[in-house]
Formats: sequence, structure tokens, C-alpha cells
Amino acid sequence: MRTLRGAVVGYGFIASRGHVPALQQSGADGDAARFEVVAVADVTPARLALAAAALPSARLYPDHRALLDREAERLDFMVVAVPPSLHAEVTRDALARGLHVLCEKPLARSTAEARGMLAQAVESRRVLYPSHNYKHAPVVKAVRAMLDEGAVGEVSQVTLDTFRSTHAKGVPEWNPDWRRQRAWSGGGIGMDHGSHTFYLAFDWLNSRPRAVSARTWTAPGEETEDNLSCSVDFERGVATAHLSWTAGVRKVIYTLHGDRGAIRVEDDAVELSVKTRGADGDRWTQTQRLVSSSWMDASHTAWFRALHQQFAGAIERGEHVGAELRQSFGCVALIEAAYASASARGREVALARGAPW
Repeated sequence: MRTLRGAVVGYGFIASRGHVPALQQSGADGDAARFEVVAVADVTPARLALAAAALPSARLYPDHRALLDREAERLDFMVVAVPPSLHAEVTRDALARGLHVLCEKPLARSTAEARGMLAQAVESRRVLYPSHNYKHAPVVKAVRAMLDEGAVGEVSQVTLDTFRSTHAKGVPEWNPDWRRQRAWSGGGIGMDHGSHTFYLAFDWLNSRPRAVSARTWTAPGEETEDNLSCSVDFERGVATAHLSWTAGVRKVIYTLHGDRGAIRVEDDAVELSVKTRGADGDRWTQTQRLVSSSWMDASHTAWFRALHQQFAGAIERGEHVGAELRQSFGCVALIEAAYASASARGREVALARGAPW
């Protein structure tokens, strides 16, 4: 079993509660790779103190450049878990110093930033891998298995609704409301959950988006949107989504509609409806089950563990710009187009052809 030595930049909630515990658990239960975190960078001394408690042998740095200057030659990878405004800078610096990079979502704030990141991965011959952790939720894996079995036939319509009662809060030691500040986040619920929504839609519709129509709503006095609703025209169907920070409940609800039936997901519950043709017309047979997925635990440690093993596989294969990364670029392009549509009061915006995804 190969051990990969790495660093974490940005020791906030998702690094301290998600990535680092998952990396520490690696190497067991049939994992192909073991990860070791040997360095951490964060601009906040209080967060570095917490990193020292969780990772007593890790070396600590006040920023990513100081870390790279001292550590780059003895590292294999870096986890970039800073706000989106810093993704491009930190990622390109790490790739240029010879490190593979696992970057949190969204990959970037714009397609221009994302193109530069992909170009740096190609030039440096290092893997850039996105944090598509929702694909590793057990209930989403169950949906993937149903689709692979042809349970509902060819999917032509999906709906993806994500409900949250507030924006995700950052750590109190730094800036808990950074998602409300456009300079750090690049946007609101669209930036925060658009990637999860769109990469699942890409996967389930198995095609590229062609155009999007979107509307947003922003609470008075806030910089970033609380709600985003959109309809996305795909080559093989349509996806509609509603993302909210003002819902009365925390929940995800997904539906997938094919020519032989439908799948409905509500958190851990998954319902399969299969259509059969009879002499007196169509009938639907429904089955329901629970697939424990820990949606209420925002750290998603188990999901990250599976994601990290995929990252290790991409490193092993030398897959510098793979399918997951191309999908991640597509997510950025779709978020960018959705914001442009919302600014034009819902006018349809076409997606550029010939993009790297």
C-alpha cells in the first residue's frame, strides 16, 4: 500500500471535520492508499492551534506560500480547503511546485479561473481533482446502481432540490459569514451548492447542458443570493433545480424520470417506481427503502474517505485532467451562466460549445 504525504491549506470546518479525519482513517478496510497529513497552513493562529491538537506531528505555516517553500519537495499532494476566491491561486501555486491537488468545490469562481487551473495541471503534469463528495453518499450510490441496472430506462428528466434554513457557517475563529461576502465566496447558494447539483445532473442525464434559465432572490441587505431556481436544457433531457438558504427544513429531494419508471430520493429514503404495461393500461410498482447516508452530518467524513481513494487512483493513473475535473469545469460554466441569466431576469443563456468538459 502506497503512502501519500500531503498538506492541508485552510483548516476550517470542512478540512477539520471532513477531510482530515477521513485522511487519518485511510489505509484500512481495503483502501488502496494511505494518506499522511504532514503540514497545515492557515492564516488564523487559533485554527493552527486546533490543527496542532489534531495532528501533533504536522508542521504549521501561516500561509500556503510559506508551506510550499519549506515542504514542496517532500510532499505528494495538497488539499485546498480555502474560500473559492483563493482556489485558483493556491491550486496553481501547488501544481507549479509539483504537487497533486484535491480542490474543494466550486473549482473556481469563473470559467476563466478554471481554465487557468486546468492549463496548469497539464503543464505541471500533476493531478487536479475536484471534491465531488455527494457522489459518495450511500443513497446516491444506490441511485447509480439502479441506473446501471436499467431500472428506469433512459433518464430524460431530473429535479434536484436542496433546502437549508441558513447559509453554512464558517469557523468562529476566522469569518463565520464569509459565504455572505462576495469577495470571498463569489456568490451565495449557487456557488455553495450549485456544483453538487450540477455534477449529479451531468451524471444522471449522461449528457452535456446546452442552455440555462435562472432566477435568484437575495434577502435585503445581503451581498449573496439566498435562493436560486433554474431550468437546464441538456442534450438528452432537462434538469430543474431549486437551491435555498431560507427553507423551513434541511433536506435534499431528488427525482429521476426515465421511460420505464422513476426514482425519488428524500435524504436517506429512496423510492423506485417501475412501469409495466398491462391489457388495461400502464401500472406502476413501487418499492421503498432507507439507505443510511448521514445527510444531517455536514462533515460527510465517510463520503470524503471514498473520494480520497478516487483521488489516489487518479494519481496512480497519471490522470491530470480526468472526467471528474471536466465535470467540475462544467459546473463552474453552468453556475456562471445561471448568474448571467438571473441578471437578465431569467433570459436563457447558452453554454459555450467546445469547452474542456
